[in-house]
Amino acid sequence: MKIRLSEIRKPKEGIPARKETAVIIGITATGFVLGIIQKWLDNTAVNELPRLFQYMDLGNYFGRLAVWILLGTLISACAATPLKASIHTFLFLISMVAGYYLYCRFVLGFLPVRYMLIWVVLAFVSVFPAYLCWYAKGNGMPAVLISAGILGVLLAQAVFLIQGIRMTHLPEVLTWLAGVVLLQRKPKEFALEMALSVAVALVYQLFIPYWG
Repeated sequence: MKIRLSEIRKPKEGIPARKETAVIIGITATGFVLGIIQKWLDNTAVNELPRLFQYMDLGNYFGRLAVWILLGTLISACAATPLKASIHTFLFLISMVAGYYLYCRFVLGFLPVRYMLIWVVLAFVSVFPAYLCWYAKGNGMPAVLISAGILGVLLAQAVFLIQGIRMTHLPEVLTWLAGVVLLQRKPKEFALEMALSVAVALVYQLFIPYWG
């Protein structure tokens, strides 16, 4: 099994400890800051936000799914090994949850423990898809299928495909395009990846109607 997985994407060994430590600190700090920003946006009236934030609907954007899928995929794909992809993604999400709920506790004066525990559990669960997502930047059909699944979910969040094609939100469209750039590959595989992603998006919207 290990040999077959290495044929999809070979892990990079021998990363200096200093570099790995810097990556972990950067990922953790970024997650923490984004958690604070997300809660600040949640708690700020739309008309009090900068005009660009209002136009891009950033107050609601960080409360939807697409941005976190993209960031999780980016963190996973850039890791040296699938195990590090899991660790980095977990650290990002758990620090984001920490920033979000510490802001709730110490700035807003309340702490919704039940919701916090749900997000903590999701952060732990994320290690499994993060491990799998690492192989999206690999070679062969398994990588194509994983990439198509990711892009399909992003597309489902960006564009209504059932009962007329129309954009949902501009930030989600930009997020999907960023995902396309991140997961691009050789022309023939890329064409297959995009075709399969449309099929994934259609199935997604059939069973999970867009709610954002």
